[in-house]
Amino acid sequence: MDLRIALTGITAILAFLFFLAVLDQWRTRRHSFQLAWALGMLWFSIGAGCEAIGAIWGWNEPLYKTWYVTGAVATAAWLGLGTAFLLGKTRFGYAFAFSLFLAGLFTFLTQQRQQYPDAGSAPVLYFIAAGILALAIAVETYFQNERWPRIAALAVVGATVLAAVLAIAATLPPPGYAVDPATEVPTAAIMPGYLRLLTPFMNVTGAFALGFGALFSVYVFMPKKRVLAYSLDPNQKGDVFLFNLLISPIAFVVNFLASLPGAVRAMASGRISSRVPATILIAIGAWIPALTDSLNRFGSTQFYGIGKLLAVGFLFAGFLVSIDVFSEFRVPFTGIVLHRRRAETATDDPRAAGVGGTAA
Repeated sequence: MDLRIALTGITAILAFLFFLAVLDQWRTRRHSFQLAWALGMLWFSIGAGCEAIGAIWGWNEPLYKTWYVTGAVATAAWLGLGTAFLLGKTRFGYAFAFSLFLAGLFTFLTQQRQQYPDAGSAPVLYFIAAGILALAIAVETYFQNERWPRIAALAVVGATVLAAVLAIAATLPPPGYAVDPATEVPTAAIMPGYLRLLTPFMNVTGAFALGFGALFSVYVFMPKKRVLAYSLDPNQKGDVFLFNLLISPIAFVVNFLASLPGAVRAMASGRISSRVPATILIAIGAWIPALTDSLNRFGSTQFYGIGKLLAVGFLFAGFLVSIDVFSEFRVPFTGIVLHRRRAETATDDPRAAGVGGTAA
């Protein structure tokens, strides 16, 4: 069997099993982040499955469009949305708003660089939409309103539906699909510019939200050493709050690095929340496909298949370790429990760790 077919087939199967497992957890626990993650893995498995089918039996236009909407557009954004719902009671809304704004800016700059002839006003509209939604999320976070993930969901669901409608309506030049002639990996080369620009819009939002969210969770639940103090308490004076908001990324990085030695010692001795190793694995899984997809965009597709497989492997491992998702692991849609996790202490709640209050 061709190695590329094997990689895409295994990736599709793992992603679908992952989808079933998380969907089963949502069925019994009804957490929004589980449903978003489950749908993200469903899109992942469908996209990888399309690649396997295309490699074995050949591509056609419906298969190519399905791959593009699910694998190239929707996957990362829906996984990032799951992280938004998971951290909806914390100040992570600022990071998600920043991710969304970056996505809009990167989409606009992509058009300036690539000059897609049929993009029209899409890059400007995407940039404006990203800015408005990012501002709304930031404002909701400032007022400690836990509804900000719903605005994030509006962005992700709306862009997914838009991508599906545009893909169905798009008229593609024959043969109706495009693959790299050297590796036979599908590319977006023949997609209309207004549709191609949804890829960076969704992928940047999702990859940054998932990666930042994982690092944010690591910091929340690791033993902390605060070298630079800052506060995001909305009750402080406006100018003081803006100053703290501006320095918070620098303070976060400095405090994170300063806390790493203590976290390593705590992990080695088993005195650390399960969320820390889980979110480290999730962060790795989030950034691998972001890197390989970026290489794919610039014409380098050699690492595309292995990147997808490694991504789903790290993500699956991270979610398996996390008690947030799997308090018990069982055969999906049955009562057969394979493993039951220990209960975490109350201090493992992000609100107890100060993330929802004055510190982060």
